Amino acid sequence: MNVRSILLAAVPPAARSLASPAARRPRKVAVFGGTGYVGSAVCERLVKRGHEVTAVSRRGANPRPDSKELSQVTWVQGDATDMTTVEDVLEDSNAAVHCIGLLFDVDSGFANLNKIVSGSGSVPGEISTYDAITRKTAYNVIEAIEKKQSLHSGDVESDGDKRFPLAFLSAAEAGWPEVPLGGLVDGMAPKWLNRYLTAKRAVESRIGLSSQSKGSIRASIYRPSLIWDWTKYDILPAIPAFNAAAAVGVPFVDKTVRIETLADAIVAGIENGDVEGVQRVGEMEKLQDRIR
Repeated sequence: MNVRSILLAAVPPAARSLASPAARRPRKVAVFGGTGYVGSAVCERLVKRGHEVTAVSRRGANPRPDSKELSQVTWVQGDATDMTTVEDVLEDSNAAVHCIGLLFDVDSGFANLNKIVSGSGSVPGEISTYDAITRKTAYNVIEAIEKKQSLHSGDVESDGDKRFPLAFLSAAEAGWPEVPLGGLVDGMAPKWLNRYLTAKRAVESRIGLSSQSKGSIRASIYRPSLIWDWTKYDILPAIPAFNAAAAVGVPFVDKTVRIETLADAIVAGIENGDVEGVQRVGEMEKLQDRIR
């Protein structure tokens, strides 16, 4: 155990947030998709950690007005497929989270099921394809950050890192080609799922390209499997099957992730300069421990 760990262990749990990096170095974080299931949880935790949060969504309204933390968020109604909107939001931000997405797009044939499976209960509009909602909005965020960083290349964070922290919410299935038998399963997936994963992988590739060629973004990519809490009645029955398959080593099935774990991991990725690249469930659990 290092000296820092010993000192933190001596701090009462209730006071640890005051000793955390966030308490000393708050950020201005833009959360795209802030009214959604994951986005609102991330906003809530960011506020608890002392960050200033601006959340962007089509509705632009606090999804839980009774939440003390969410009441401190600046809610912005906007369309992230519009570059001007994205640039305006990022102008005064020094970190960003992209968790815009939908399970069933307008072309999937199952769009109305989003009322059940979506944490926000939203239904996609006529132009709400995976390509527009996931790829285009994420590309806009990445390009706006690159532009912002090119104009402020001399700015350095207190930890010496010039890069802009970005968290992107991907999916465990986006990594199927990287695991045994994953390519076979990927090829058997229905067309709507292939298009969903194509959009996620395109963003992951774009992030990788930016990191390699420009070096202006420190990106962490989160690949959760099923995300849940005890109110998600639609997926609770599937959780034991997923967890059992992961436990016996089925390579293309990851253990499910509680919403609290994912949200905490995303916040840890924003706060800690050594967090970047793909984060699967094991990494998420370790990241959660870093901000408890």
